[in-house]
Amino acid sequence: MAVPPSLPVGVVVWLMLAIGYAWDSADGQVARLRGGGSLVGEWLDHIIDSAKIVSLHVAVVVGVYRYVEPLEVTWLLVPLAFAVVATVTFFGMILNDLLRARLGVGQSTQAGGSSPLRAIAGIPTDYGTLCFVFVFWGWVPGFMVSYTLLALAAVLYLAAALAVWFRKMSALSGVQA
Repeated sequence: MAVPPSLPVGVVVWLMLAIGYAWDSADGQVARLRGGGSLVGEWLDHIIDSAKIVSLHVAVVVGVYRYVEPLEVTWLLVPLAFAVVATVTFFGMILNDLLRARLGVGQSTQAGGSSPLRAIAGIPTDYGTLCFVFVFWGWVPGFMVSYTLLALAAVLYLAAALAVWFRKMSALSGVQA
């Protein structure tokens, strides 16, 4: 958002986001390998993830507003909606784990089971995929189309996840959904 869109800027943004993502993932793996982590480490990880999730989409809004000519102002609703959807998704996963732990039920941040098809279907909602889209930052139409498609995938994922999460929470609390 600080400099005009270009292909080199897009590649640098992608690399920085990807490196940050790798470090964040590695940090959790190292903590698990060492026998757990600390409460403050997990707290800090979630705080930083929360800030990252919202900030990325806010940066898209600001960058597009500042540098895209002619600007279709209604397009700015895409990253704003994406920010809301990403935040609700993240909070939903965290809250599910918190409530399940409160009941003594195992942790599960996924909306359902795991399978190869589910893994492939999840590619559009993966943070690494979102990072890669920034390679197109210098080709504004390509960026806007790919970013919008990822936003739509995130909306569809959240809708499906909310239904599953609600059903699971209802079952855990003994409430008929």
